[in-house]
Amino acid sequence: MKIRLVASVALVAAVLAVSVPSFAHHGSVAYDNSKVVTLKDATVTKVNWANPHVLIMFDAKDDSGNVQHWVVEGGSPSAVSGEGWTNTTIQPGDKLTAQLYQVKSGKTVGRMGKLTLANGKSFGNLDLTGDRPVNCNADSVNGGNEAAACRPDGRKTSNLE
Repeated sequence: MKIRLVASVALVAAVLAVSVPSFAHHGSVAYDNSKVVTLKDATVTKVNWANPHVLIMFDAKDDSGNVQHWVVEGGSPSAVSGEGWTNTTIQPGDKLTAQLYQVKSGKTVGRMGKLTLANGKSFGNLDLTGDRPVNCNADSVNGGNEAAACRPDGRKTSNLE
């Protein structure tokens, strides 16, 4: 009887240990998804190209001219590479326009909607349905393995192309 109880507790603990992390990923509940905030002429200060999400840090002036330090969360590196991003696409010093969904608390943190570089290249489409590319276009073919479906030959890449 005692062995059965220990085995049952161990089984429940194992199931919880495996399943709880799958519920740990957050959704977009912290963000005000009803309002797009646009920040023009922002200067990138840092890019964190790592799982679970790419983080873009930049400075942008508010309506009073005060510099605000923003952090914007994108998809995972493998997900955004499907749009043609690489770890060198956006660099510190780059100028951009950011369209984002700010956190409800009002802090200078947001979920990426769309980033447009000074050269006109843009990433994102303001779509909140997920992090995976939703369409195949000319920019999709240089991305990671998630973009393989967009390539006529279905080849996978090393993201070094």
